[in-house]
Amino acid sequence: MPRVPHRRLLYNQWFTNPHTVVVQPTTWCNLDCSYCYLPLRKLKHRMSAEVAAVLARSVAGIATDDGPPIGVVWHGGEPLTVGVQHFAALLSPFEELREAGRVHHYVQTNATLITSAWCDLLDSYGVRVGVSIDGPQAKNGERVDLRGKPAFDRIMRGIGRLRERGIPFSVISVVTQNSMVAPEELLEFLTSLGCDSVGFNIEETEGANVGRQAPLAEQAEEFWRRTLTWCQRDGYRLKVREIERLAEYLRLIRDGEHERWGQRHLDPIPTVSFNGDVVLLSPELADTTDPAYDDFLVGNILRTPLAEIIDNAHRIGYVSEFMTGLNNCRARCPFFDFCRGAQAANRYFENGDLSTTETNHCRVSRQALVTALSTLATHEEGNSA
Repeated sequence: MPRVPHRRLLYNQWFTNPHTVVVQPTTWCNLDCSYCYLPLRKLKHRMSAEVAAVLARSVAGIATDDGPPIGVVWHGGEPLTVGVQHFAALLSPFEELREAGRVHHYVQTNATLITSAWCDLLDSYGVRVGVSIDGPQAKNGERVDLRGKPAFDRIMRGIGRLRERGIPFSVISVVTQNSMVAPEELLEFLTSLGCDSVGFNIEETEGANVGRQAPLAEQAEEFWRRTLTWCQRDGYRLKVREIERLAEYLRLIRDGEHERWGQRHLDPIPTVSFNGDVVLLSPELADTTDPAYDDFLVGNILRTPLAEIIDNAHRIGYVSEFMTGLNNCRARCPFFDFCRGAQAANRYFENGDLSTTETNHCRVSRQALVTALSTLATHEEGNSA
């Protein structure tokens, strides 16, 4: 039997085959949010239909017939700035895969450009929609257009069109120091939108967003404590991504199935730029310039299929560095069992090294959530004693 290299064995211990492929249809965005991490958002690079066709063939190579469908996530820039006709040309090569149930399309959009024509396209291709909005108007002030004008009314108009057409959508909200102080107001507003679920991205130091003060762990713990309290109310309807994840973890422990959680592998999340370049581990690493890491590029689909790129991922220096960091997390961090390790992009942008462990993203997104739950449980025990 041939000897399997140590690095491949280590990679297989941590990673699964991709469940998600993030695709950059364009670098350009029609908004200029204060906290945006995208370095090329003012450049109008656009993926061609030819690159999309090659990408579809590459995705076919990793989308197995008996496995879960690959999530193809269109995430720019603002994907809708490419226009309805061009976006349809990007989706068209995937149709055979989609109709066979081997891929699902997702788009993350600021919703400002949604029209009836966009609704027709999203519906006909079964595209699952995620909308980026940070809360009611007073809490959405960081989302402005290129002239500095608030985008809130345009976002709400786009959401209204989705609702009129019965197109379900989820929401991602960036939580800043400003919006963190009023989670109940935020949650009530998001519930009123009629979205399926919400994910809270607590503002991160990464990419082009390096000059702002990130929220602190103490602030985040208070935010999560009040969010957890709100979610315990009678009639609670809104699914919060982070709380659903914690609830699943605790449910598996309660049911004696803790091993199922620990056996879950990480997704290498191949991210394909407009020109076919590929990075692994974190979409936020795309378009990052750092000669020490070869700009995080691991290949280009115009020259190398995704399956081959993934098969050689264990040989990539920064992937190995990240795995060292995961091992360090497992050995040192009391939150690892739930967290499963800091994100690659956060290690790089916060610490400059993927082999490091704790980041502020860990502290505010995972550790503070667990600590908030523990505080609430202790308080409830004290009241019942």
